[in-house]
Amino acid sequence: MNTPLPNQPENSGSWPNGWWVSIVAETGSTNTDLLASAHDGAPHHSVLMAQFQHAGKGRLDRTWVAEPGSNLLVSLLFRFDSTITRPTHQFTQMVGMAAALASKQLVAVEPQMKWPNDLLIDNKKVSGILAQGAPEFVVVGIGVNVGWAPPDAISLDQASAHVKTTPVALLRSMLEHVDVLERLTSEQLHAQYVAHLATLGQHVRVEMATHVIAGRATSVLLDGRLEVTDDIGEVHQIDTGDVVHLRKQ
Repeated sequence: MNTPLPNQPENSGSWPNGWWVSIVAETGSTNTDLLASAHDGAPHHSVLMAQFQHAGKGRLDRTWVAEPGSNLLVSLLFRFDSTITRPTHQFTQMVGMAAALASKQLVAVEPQMKWPNDLLIDNKKVSGILAQGAPEFVVVGIGVNVGWAPPDAISLDQASAHVKTTPVALLRSMLEHVDVLERLTSEQLHAQYVAHLATLGQHVRVEMATHVIAGRATSVLLDGRLEVTDDIGEVHQIDTGDVVHLRKQ
């Protein structure tokens, strides 16, 4: 991977100040490459975008593959000594919210957030996020279906009847929104996340490694755990799991 340059003008103009953006035609995984660069000293707010990645991963090692050039495939580096002190999971929340706000700005469609870090349109997945890191930093990778989606998902192009965007334009808008969200305290950011989260109030099924919990999603704690109240009134605090929004019977 080439060393990223600050405010590198890739195809359509400069990037927001303070972001070090590099775009490559193809790689295995932007997260893997940016993690390596982070260990080698890459600066805070380094960004790696790929037009195609052949070994992209989502949560639980699921494969993330898109048609070349069609979608936003990008990773962002946050160094903890260069940002407001906050729980690590809030960086994924921040990037997800930024993607939703950028989508609303550019194509007038705002995806809903599903706990912990997916974006949905009409209950179909439009984006997924995966965070990886070390004691000094976190790399947040996000894939957004801009121009293409697999059969069980949706793209921004499909969701917006009249307005289209590009992966580069979406990334630029996202970075601007991240700049705003990063200035919030942990408590303020949590409040923003809760306001964006479609999961709350929903009847859900949470699939975990050893068991399944069903009930109503009632709250998210500041530490990121989801609270689900089951049919007998017991409250379950969930760290990790796959959430399915259930239709009301």
